[in-house]
Amino acid sequence: MVSATTSGAPARTDRAGDGRWTVVLCWITVLLEGYDLVVLGAIIPTLLKTHHLGMTAADATTIATLSLVGVAIGAVCVGPLADRLGRRRLLIGSVVLFSVFTLVVPLATSVWMFAALRLVAGLGLGACMPVSLTMMAEHMPASRRARASTLTMTGYHTGAVITSLLALQVTDDWEILFYLLGVVGLVVAAVQWFRLPESEAFVRAQRDGEQRVPFTELLKPAYLRAGIGIWVASFMGLLLVYGLNTWLPKLMNDAGYPVPTAVTQLLVLNIGGVVGLVAGGYVADRRGIKGTTMSWFAVSVVMLACLSIKMESDLMLNVVVFLTGVFVFSAMVLVYAYVTSYYPASVRSTALGSASGIGRIGSIVGPSITGALVSSGVGHPWGFYFFAAVALLGFLAVLTLPRTAADSGAKTGEPAV
Repeated sequence: MVSATTSGAPARTDRAGDGRWTVVLCWITVLLEGYDLVVLGAIIPTLLKTHHLGMTAADATTIATLSLVGVAIGAVCVGPLADRLGRRRLLIGSVVLFSVFTLVVPLATSVWMFAALRLVAGLGLGACMPVSLTMMAEHMPASRRARASTLTMTGYHTGAVITSLLALQVTDDWEILFYLLGVVGLVVAAVQWFRLPESEAFVRAQRDGEQRVPFTELLKPAYLRAGIGIWVASFMGLLLVYGLNTWLPKLMNDAGYPVPTAVTQLLVLNIGGVVGLVAGGYVADRRGIKGTTMSWFAVSVVMLACLSIKMESDLMLNVVVFLTGVFVFSAMVLVYAYVTSYYPASVRSTALGSASGIGRIGSIVGPSITGALVSSGVGHPWGFYFFAAVALLGFLAVLTLPRTAADSGAKTGEPAV
């Protein structure tokens, strides 16, 4: 089926076989972001060892921070644009933007050019996840919105694993990692151009003359209660995800575990994350998103507190770390699932973009605070106490969320969450 977009250009809508392309292409887009999440961390040791562009540890920190800043800005800004111009157009444009600037990163002639290219690439990359999650949620029936979000996010961890494995193979030829990501991204964008349908919910909203609302609509009483709870929960959730992925091996090593054991726990944590995403979406669709998200954050508090205790049994350690990954990573994504179920199509992408963007601030703060604790010599056990407290704040934030749109005076036409 063909419908008109805001610009009058034809766009395929999500029907029949087109729906499969939505699932596949959105999942691959999120995979690319997961790949990029790990790529810089994987090559920093090589960049510092070879003194590439005269890079120092401080320079590497600046580059990593600016990359995350770009991602945060992209996530916040894409929402209003996607609600106005369409999901399909913004997703393709975002993939092209980060792919082109990723391709030229190895060609940087100075540290600041390297950082600037990563910043601009981050703008495109940050826009990809909110739009992908929005399209997936609008492709699925409302009763499967949670699974749409969690299954899409398995691509994130898959991409991270792929980067880790490739980094072990290319060693000093780190440029290959960026060239590969850029080329694959452009190929994906080309396929999206020909095969990705526009969201039916967006096209229907246009056809019915549904008014598009600005970001300021989220600050009005009807949405403010939900907005504050979502922003806090997203901040805390991404703080945990990035903080653990960055510092878990070091915290484990400080606790007295040998380095191989400490590094292995990062793999165990992310395997648990994939299992948790699948299980969390299924449970949330059956039991309700808000209640499931609260339960996931509550169990995360317990698991993170348990990690502060030195365990003599490797089996017990693996089980606790695995369960930590199961609940921590999927709790974060269930917050996104709540957004896609709670908000109407006219403001859904804006709301999801704001949640992702504010959450990205947590992704910057988390590693910084944990790094300060490690530098002070109290990474273990206080790093895990800190993470447990953050999970508790995430639980309290979700507790404040309205269970249905009617509870806050908003009108969404969606079932209870």
